[in-house]
Amino acid sequence: ACLGNAAVVGLAELTGALLDDPRVTAVGLYVEGIDDAPAFAALAERARAMGKGVVVIKSGKTESSRTAAASHTASLAGGGAASRAFLRQIGVAEVNTPSELIETLKIFHVHGPQIGSRICSLSCSGGEAGLVADLAAPYGIDFHRLFAVLGSIPTISNPLDYHTFIWGDGPKTTEVFTAMLEAYDAGLYIIDTPRTDRCDPSSYLPALEAIVAAQASTGKIAFPVASLPENFGEDRVRALMDQGVCPLLGLETALVAVKAAQTPAGLAGWRPVAALPLRDGRTLSEAEGKALLASVGVAAPRSVTGPTLAEVAAAVRFGAPYAVKGLGFAHKTEAGAVRLHVTDLDLQAEMPGATGYLVEEMVTGAVAEVLLGLRRDPVYGATLTLGMGGVTAEVLADTVTLVLPVTEPQVLAAARGLRLWPLLDGYRGRPRADMAAVAEIAVRLQALMLADDSLEEIEINPVLVRQSGAVAVDALVRRV
Repeated sequence: ACLGNAAVVGLAELTGALLDDPRVTAVGLYVEGIDDAPAFAALAERARAMGKGVVVIKSGKTESSRTAAASHTASLAGGGAASRAFLRQIGVAEVNTPSELIETLKIFHVHGPQIGSRICSLSCSGGEAGLVADLAAPYGIDFHRLFAVLGSIPTISNPLDYHTFIWGDGPKTTEVFTAMLEAYDAGLYIIDTPRTDRCDPSSYLPALEAIVAAQASTGKIAFPVASLPENFGEDRVRALMDQGVCPLLGLETALVAVKAAQTPAGLAGWRPVAALPLRDGRTLSEAEGKALLASVGVAAPRSVTGPTLAEVAAAVRFGAPYAVKGLGFAHKTEAGAVRLHVTDLDLQAEMPGATGYLVEEMVTGAVAEVLLGLRRDPVYGATLTLGMGGVTAEVLADTVTLVLPVTEPQVLAAARGLRLWPLLDGYRGRPRADMAAVAEIAVRLQALMLADDSLEEIEINPVLVRQSGAVAVDALVRRV
């Protein structure tokens, strides 16, 4: 379904009407925009309760859809990050093409709104097995026992190339297919049947019958997969569907659909915070921003501010080394307004364009730099972005986004999805970063933002994370 030129009916209302139709087992949507995020979240929860899956193609995710923004968070969280996070948090599957949408709907229609995550793959070709391995690497496929059934000739692996030594032997093929499937939640059986008007397909029937039998005997899910969509005729698809077996058309499309069908349900009762319209705001000075963070217990270095370097130097009561920052710049590094490891303040020259100065004690013992940003969203209320920080934040582009509200365990779980998470978690003997402290800061900032509607954005980049504790060494805060 797609809601175009909407005037009265909203997306949640349209989807709700479809769900109420007893003929509908799953819903696929092309979505240009979500008009009422809380209502759509409630709708997704109702769909799950009814045993009906929802899958979405969401437009507006490309680079051209991003808007210019001043913060690192706005750049990193653009291009659909908020919509992806929202759909994931409410348990709605997301795909990119109509073919992926249709194959996901087929899975939902036959097997319900969610399948398990442990997947195996079988084919009688090493080339197909290798191709599946390459395409399915992100899905975490694990090997399980098959040696006793196949013997010593085939190489045992998952994806499995079972060769053609058992081709045409129905009982042996059924034994292999069943042994593999019983250890997993679902299996992909790569099989390309010939056109019946050109070839005799009878030699393929034992394999197809073995797939059906494996599903029936194990109670697990068996997907016959055609590597190209045209390799399964409509009659073949209908015959399999009539037996409760869901054939998938196109190898890569099938893998995407299986992954989409694994989307877990959203947290019961979760709704995004109320959205506010886009508003212009002013950026607080770093000193003002850190004072605001301190009001909710976010640690920052000791500091002194003043209109000139000389006045600041005279007021400092803590020892070197220092961090010297010019105020009045959104991105001080790019403006050359950050000087680190300064040992003598009296030797520092004024910074052109600075409206004042902030001198801080240097933070020691940091094992990681992390970016933490919260910003209002006119559709989803507010978002949290967490990732690898510092001056290379946008180059690394390693972030995760969540829609508020969130809890500390949810923030920590999301952080584990970062590409560079191992560097934060003791990789090869490195000290572990206290990411629990970062999650605590995130929830404190959330409370601050949700209690004050005037706050548009809060970004700390970087948060210097120690083995115990974390310190905010920069802050960008916008408020109306």
